[in-house]
Amino acid sequence: LMRSSAASDVYKRQINPCASFNFIDKSHNKMDAKFKGSIYGIIAAISYGTNPLGALSLYEAGINANSVLFYRFLLAAFFLGGLMFIQDKSFRVTRKELGILAGLGILFAASSLTLFLSFHYMDAGIASTILFVYPVIVTIIMAIFFKEKTSLITVLSILLAIGGIGLLYKGNNGSVLNATGVLLVMLSSLSYALYIIAVNKSSLRMSSIKLTFYVLLFCTLTIMVQSFFDSTNHLQLLTTSSMWIFAIMLALVPTVISLVFMVIAVRQIGSTPTAIMGALEPLTAVVIGITIFNEMFTLRLAVGIMMILIAVILIIIGKSTQIRTLTVAIIYICLLYT
Repeated sequence: LMRSSAASDVYKRQINPCASFNFIDKSHNKMDAKFKGSIYGIIAAISYGTNPLGALSLYEAGINANSVLFYRFLLAAFFLGGLMFIQDKSFRVTRKELGILAGLGILFAASSLTLFLSFHYMDAGIASTILFVYPVIVTIIMAIFFKEKTSLITVLSILLAIGGIGLLYKGNNGSVLNATGVLLVMLSSLSYALYIIAVNKSSLRMSSIKLTFYVLLFCTLTIMVQSFFDSTNHLQLLTTSSMWIFAIMLALVPTVISLVFMVIAVRQIGSTPTAIMGALEPLTAVVIGITIFNEMFTLRLAVGIMMILIAVILIIIGKSTQIRTLTVAIIYICLLYT
């Protein structure tokens, strides 16, 4: 029977010589999709890392956190809705889909609000650094509740990224961080982790733009409702052109671009790799601080950045990478940045 089966396979290949290349084509397509998904994840992380730029500028102008997020989400939803209208895309969703989208919107609004509120209790760079706890939360939840296997490379990537971020952290004269600020950032991390997992595990079958549009719409509604119950964070009007510029920047870069590419990345490479690539978020904050605010660039920062880059590249390479290949890649990166 085994011989006849083997003979049959040979016969099929003789009839169709191209059939033997099907496996190669499929493998190539999978690798190509993974590479693209990794690029999308990197773009999403870097874009989301620009949050403090617009938020802190609006804070300095006297705008509170709820108002900053309200205009961020409202303008972003307007941009995506306009794009869908121009492309003649359908806005139709089922009741079940609407319920899932509402849950996603509440999760993302909660994550953004707690992060932006934490900026009042600690430096935005420190808050963005602590926020990176979410890949660990994603990995733990996926392993416990969804039985996702955690490979050695995944664990190594998390450890490298966390170690790198620890080096990026720079305290103020050794002072202890504000407990309220830390709690707010941890809640933001948990909400964002649940959002990423929900996107990956949901039954939604729609374009990333349509999904993001409805998520932002529910984010706007969530912030509006929350503002009615918070007298210290009522909605304010934007009265100057600079305020509108920063609000539009927040709507486009860390919202529309980040969320759309994040959804695409999660669908192509999964929750855990996308989350670990979020290490580029605090890295972006450091680069912004150095280039825009003239912060010092030290050896400690250089080593931290290098560790994060190695962690991200390990995730891109994947589980099938051999130890020798990993060693060569790490040595190459170390020589490149030293």
